[in-house]
Amino acid sequence: MKIIIVGCGKVGEALAEELNDEGNDITVIDQNATKVKHIANKYDLMGVIGNGATREVQKEAGIDSADLMIAVTGSDELNLLCCLMAKKAGDCKTIARIKSPEYAEDAPYLRDELGLAMVINPDYAAAEEITRILKFPTALKVETFSKGRVELFKFRLPEDSPLVGMTLKDAMIKYKSNILVCTVERGEEAYIPKGDFTFAGRDVVSIIASSRSITEFLGKINYKTRTVKDATLIGGGDITHYLCEMLGNSGISVKVIEKSTAVCDELASQFPSITVINGDPADEDILREERVAESDAFIALTSLDEENILLSLFAKNAGSKKVMTRINRIEYGSVIAKLDLDSIIYPKNLTADTIIRYVRARQNTLGSSMESLYNLIKGEVEVAEFIVGENSPIVGKPLHTLTFKDNALVAAILRGRQLIIPRGAAVIESGDSVVTVTKELFMRDISDLLRQ
Repeated sequence: MKIIIVGCGKVGEALAEELNDEGNDITVIDQNATKVKHIANKYDLMGVIGNGATREVQKEAGIDSADLMIAVTGSDELNLLCCLMAKKAGDCKTIARIKSPEYAEDAPYLRDELGLAMVINPDYAAAEEITRILKFPTALKVETFSKGRVELFKFRLPEDSPLVGMTLKDAMIKYKSNILVCTVERGEEAYIPKGDFTFAGRDVVSIIASSRSITEFLGKINYKTRTVKDATLIGGGDITHYLCEMLGNSGISVKVIEKSTAVCDELASQFPSITVINGDPADEDILREERVAESDAFIALTSLDEENILLSLFAKNAGSKKVMTRINRIEYGSVIAKLDLDSIIYPKNLTADTIIRYVRARQNTLGSSMESLYNLIKGEVEVAEFIVGENSPIVGKPLHTLTFKDNALVAAILRGRQLIIPRGAAVIESGDSVVTVTKELFMRDISDLLRQ
């Protein structure tokens, strides 16, 4: 596809890199010449310097023959104007990033009225992910598929877990649980385990099943779960705003620490049920005074990655039971993974996953459509959900008769309201929603799981 990306910030660069790697023809636009040259040279793609909302600049970028424009500048209004101009130029699909809470309720209206293919809000998506994790605070990640009927649950295996030293096959026989272990991370290695795989302490394990089956399995392996009664949010930005809305009726007591008096006044006015503390969260005395060590959850959401990391390490060392850290700079993921943090929230990754899923779905003509995409282990393992069409070569055949690529598996099948955790005799039917896990990146169709 020929894709134009307006905005060369962190999201724009992440999209340019990933979509370029997938073989798309990418052009980036930004008024900052340094940013345009940096991305164009780094990823060997075309760059145009100028205002992406003007006809002249869009024409220079090739809007007349483009398949898709993605507007991810720092201004919601500019993004909408870019898309409006692109729609007027011809048959070009458009995606706009809109991050302000002021437009959150109007996003569906704007999408429909302006004819946008999609409206994305990375901060809202990040708040949704945090809310999911707060329901299972011992999890590192919680992701949902098939409209919430299938969950992916990632957790760290304690040193004293009964699974330690046990093979995957023996564990499934012993605990008789309707779950599927899809990945195990050990140090810098990632595995899609087979039956002879042996668990070790501190392995990061990802399982897929229904919420009920996950809860039952965790109980059988004596994995301790708990509920969150109170949460301390550091920083009063957009993610915090959305979280205050989402947690308002959850029964969780929310406290926000923010150094801007104006932001504190706005939050206190909009959300009278939360506690707002006007102070510098980097001040250790304030953190101790507000008893962060006693918090069930500590969530660092400032705009500075370094501050979020240091505050999270402090809170974890002080005794906070669950620590979540917002990270904006994707390029340091491998370094951050080595730190002793709990859950890492990457708003930019959530945005990139959503857009890449859309691009792949547009390119697919083979018999299944991609419904969702999740980078389970960035750059190594993807989880994707497909709606399988009647022409797919995977339909009507027992899974054990199909020749799958290495490190690829069918993790779940949803047929109507029935969830099937597949074994070898399972058969995929037309219309099924199928969740796959694979190290085969850039999948566009479920048939990509098969050897040619």
